[in-house]
Formats: sequence, structure tokens, C-alpha cells
Amino acid sequence: MKISSFLIAPLVCGSFVYAQKPQPSSSADATFVQHASEGGMAEVQLGQLAQQKGTNPAVKNFGARMVMDHSKGNDQLKAIATQKGLATATAVNSKDQALYNKLNSESGSQFDMDYINAMIADHKEDIAEFEKEANSGQDPDVKKFAMDTLPTLREHLKMAETAQMELQRGRKGE
Repeated sequence: MKISSFLIAPLVCGSFVYAQKPQPSSSADATFVQHASEGGMAEVQLGQLAQQKGTNPAVKNFGARMVMDHSKGNDQLKAIATQKGLATATAVNSKDQALYNKLNSESGSQFDMDYINAMIADHKEDIAEFEKEANSGQDPDVKKFAMDTLPTLREHLKMAETAQMELQRGRKGE
């Protein structure tokens, strides 16, 4: 009787230990990581382009902020993804590449306005995606990344909207 207790105890205890292991990331979390890393790369590339081609100081400053904040976010996301065995983007998606190509062919106030308008639309989409992950993500680390990044994305949106108003005032003065 004592022998059977010794044999059964490890099986029962082992199942409790196994049940406490963290669950692997869901496919929705993996998709979020992929999209967020693509978007982050695009923000950096477009921010660099704004620093080079922008004519309005608000656009150049916004571009610099995109490079700084999204580079930091990309590094954080990559560390989480590596730890979780999730894939991150190695290149921007075709939509972001097309936007880059379009903006790269522009100059002056046309570039400034089109860049800022694109950043407003993009950050609205980003905020919605990050809110969805923060509210319904399964992986606690990916979810926390989304939650922690949201204030920065909201700040970027406000900055872009302020720059847009400045650009519109400048156009009215032309």
C-alpha cells in the first residue's frame, strides 16, 4: 500500500506543475506581433524620410520622434517575441512600402501634408489594434507591451494632429 502511494504522488503532483506552465501565445497574439513589428519598422523608415524631406520643423521633429520611439518599441517587441518564439517582420508590408515610395517621390509642403495625414490615419489604426490586444490578448507579456505602448501612440496621434493644424494654417497664409 505504501509503495503505490509513492508511485501515484509524483504523477498527481506532476500534473499540477504541468498545469501551471504559461500557455503558449495564441495565433492572434502572433499576428499582432507580426503586424506591430511591420508597422514599427515602417514608422522608423517613414520618420527617417520625414527628417530628410520635410520642410516644416514640426514635420521634421515628428519624424525624429517616430524614429526614436518606434526604434525603442521595436527593440522591446523583438525581445518579447524572441523569448516567446514568435516571428517578427523582416521587412515592411506592401502597403507601407507603397506609402514610402509615394512620399519619397514628393517634396515640399505636399510631402509634409501627405506624411502627416498618413501618420494620423496610421496611428488611429495602430491605437485600435493595440487596444484590441491590450483588452483581449492571451499572452500576458504581449498584452502588457500593447498596454504600455498605447500612451505613446496616443501622444503621437496628438502630435500629428497638431502638426496638421500648423500645416493647414501655413497653407491658408500662402
